[in-house]
Amino acid sequence: MRLHRVHVFAISLLFASVAAPLAAMLAAQPPTKVKAAKKSAESDSTPNIKVAKPSPFFQSEMPVAITFTTNLKQLRKDKGETSPWHAATVAMVDSAGKSVVVPATAKTRGIWRLKNCEFPPVRWKFSKANTKGTIFHELHEPKLVSYCRNSDAYEQYILQEYMLYRVYRLLTPASHQARLMRVTYVDSASGKVDAARYGFLLEDPAQVAARLGGRIVKTKGAGPEDLDTELQTLTFLFEYMIGNTDFSFAGLHNTELIQKSNGDLLPIVFDFDYSGAVDASYATSDPRMRSVHVRDRQFRGYCSNKTEYSKAIDVFKEKKDAIYALYADDVGRLLQPRTVKATLSYFDEFYRDLATPKDFERRVMSDCLATH
Repeated sequence: MRLHRVHVFAISLLFASVAAPLAAMLAAQPPTKVKAAKKSAESDSTPNIKVAKPSPFFQSEMPVAITFTTNLKQLRKDKGETSPWHAATVAMVDSAGKSVVVPATAKTRGIWRLKNCEFPPVRWKFSKANTKGTIFHELHEPKLVSYCRNSDAYEQYILQEYMLYRVYRLLTPASHQARLMRVTYVDSASGKVDAARYGFLLEDPAQVAARLGGRIVKTKGAGPEDLDTELQTLTFLFEYMIGNTDFSFAGLHNTELIQKSNGDLLPIVFDFDYSGAVDASYATSDPRMRSVHVRDRQFRGYCSNKTEYSKAIDVFKEKKDAIYALYADDVGRLLQPRTVKATLSYFDEFYRDLATPKDFERRVMSDCLATH
């Protein structure tokens, strides 16, 4: 599918400290079709990478122990959209037992977590010169998904969200690579350890685009006719599987659009902590939706793709055993047993919704989004 039109999109996002993100409903607004405004790479604020060079960091799924050092007091003060970069180091012990310390910079990012968490979400920036010969080479500007509260319960949320990225990767390579880390946070001003918790590093969006042979575009208003049909149906089903409605392709909320040289527009999603599968204590449903609780699924896919979902359903059924196996491997066992049981039970409900075409029509497609 080619990006040949965009839709006028005039609903602003409202976020309150205890309210659920409302962006999921943006996709449901009747679009007004206008001529496409294709953006050049120069007009896009996201840097694009011409040639994808895989980073050694994502070549393994084994959790890696990292020490992240920066001025944590300054970092925590940054709450705005234009927060500065701070000097930092990222250190580890490599497979040969050698200490590796890499200079980097770090800045805050995000919306809800930035305003409400004890430790803010962070983006790292590495230079090629400083990372050559280390596993951090070619990482560019990855996101660090860190703890929100320094507690075991909130650490479980991080592990649960990371597992959903692993599920997503099983379904399609058009998704972010991620790797789990045991991060020790050290304040550079005092030299003291602030916390040690699991977190994970998420592939730089520009690196994802380069790996898929495209570039990031930031034109809002994309509808079903703009997005790659096969990938969008799979992605909508994935979001339904995990019980996530906190996304919008039209509004570019928790989504990225990657345009390939042939014009195909690939939709990619991220940020799953508001999903029913994670069931975080702070997550709430959008009050404009029929869902009362975040674990109440509501399908956000388009009705116009009705005949195309069978292919995506086949993928989910084919991958079911592999998906469930993730929760029994070394990484999956980091989750508490009761969390694993609850998550797989939640997935069982999803697969019951896909059992027959009649089940899918009645339980899933009844909520599909109409377009005009």
